[in-house]
Amino acid sequence: MPFPRASQALSRFTVLDLTRIRSGPTAVRQFADWGANVIKIDALSDDAAGEQPGGPRQGSDFQNLHRNKRAMTLNLKDPRGLAVFKRLVEKADVVVENFRPDVKARLGIDYESLKAINPGIVYGSISGFGQDGPYHKRPGFDQIAQGMGGLMSITGAPGEGPMRVGIPVADLTAGLFCALGVLTALLERDVSGQGQWVQTSLLQAQIFMLDFQAARWLMEQDVPKQAGNNHPTSIPTGVFKTSDGYINIATTGGKIWERCAQAIGAPELITHPDYATGPARSKNRDALNAAISACTEKRSTEEWVNDLNAAGVPCGPIYSVDQIFADAQVKHLGLAQDVPNDQNRKIRLVGQPFTLSRTPSHMAARPPEVGEQTEELLAEFGFGAEEIAELRQGKVV
Repeated sequence: MPFPRASQALSRFTVLDLTRIRSGPTAVRQFADWGANVIKIDALSDDAAGEQPGGPRQGSDFQNLHRNKRAMTLNLKDPRGLAVFKRLVEKADVVVENFRPDVKARLGIDYESLKAINPGIVYGSISGFGQDGPYHKRPGFDQIAQGMGGLMSITGAPGEGPMRVGIPVADLTAGLFCALGVLTALLERDVSGQGQWVQTSLLQAQIFMLDFQAARWLMEQDVPKQAGNNHPTSIPTGVFKTSDGYINIATTGGKIWERCAQAIGAPELITHPDYATGPARSKNRDALNAAISACTEKRSTEEWVNDLNAAGVPCGPIYSVDQIFADAQVKHLGLAQDVPNDQNRKIRLVGQPFTLSRTPSHMAARPPEVGEQTEELLAEFGFGAEEIAELRQGKVV
């Protein structure tokens, strides 16, 4: 049966979604938002109205993670349910899961088992720490990965102890890297005709995101420290108080610093011996920040944003979440999008952060209720009406 597609970009692919919580659904959302035929496999015991990992099914978190998908129920612990799943795998392109590494083998849905059925299957796995190794059986959580991945050691103000980042960055980036890995494997399959196993973890994703600070250690044995709102190398860069709030100002190099000093009405700072060079500004950053704040406190954030941008100095307001979506540029970019639904529910979510000129993504369908399209999907995969009825009666679906 035809169903709403969010895009035509990935419409030739069928993805079986075995994921839960956040990292896995984040990966699969990329495929759903770009038009793949995504089939969310709900455990037969799931309750449509009840609490689940990620909150209530009609809550904002679940709605955000599972839009543009269809869903069916399936009892994978029943041999008949496993047989059904393997029939789905025969025609699928991708399976994505984020079970603990030992669970999928116990269920008989590990990569090697599915590869034997469909050599072209691309199998995406997200775990806490990897599929093998000394920690592979440990449960993984975002904040634990932030700590072990070094992020908490460089986040927050100096001397105030480790601080987590305000978003589940390890979960989200692991999901995005999994999606990128699966897409890479699909491109390679066009050449080889063979699928493969894509593996990532919260720990790997978090360490990769350290980027230049990890490189500073690996190349120079320099251990980055907490710097609060100060940039570790571009000074002055940070948060400065205004008459009605705060502003971010970023200077990169001497020319922009000179423009900044002129724009805030403090040209004397340019030739001051404590701030005349990059190393001097770094050494005396606290005093320089105080001197800049003494100027910025005299006017509003909006005034400074206008004047500093006019002077070619990178800057911006510091928004609360409600203020983000009131911003003129955010509105222009169309990130907040309404999700169509026949229940007249208000579902407004953040759309994809990149655009394609010919095959754009849009909100095509609300997240499905538990097993909402079970019969429809089974029929599409070649199951007959009597067969579906027997599966229902046997509590397999």
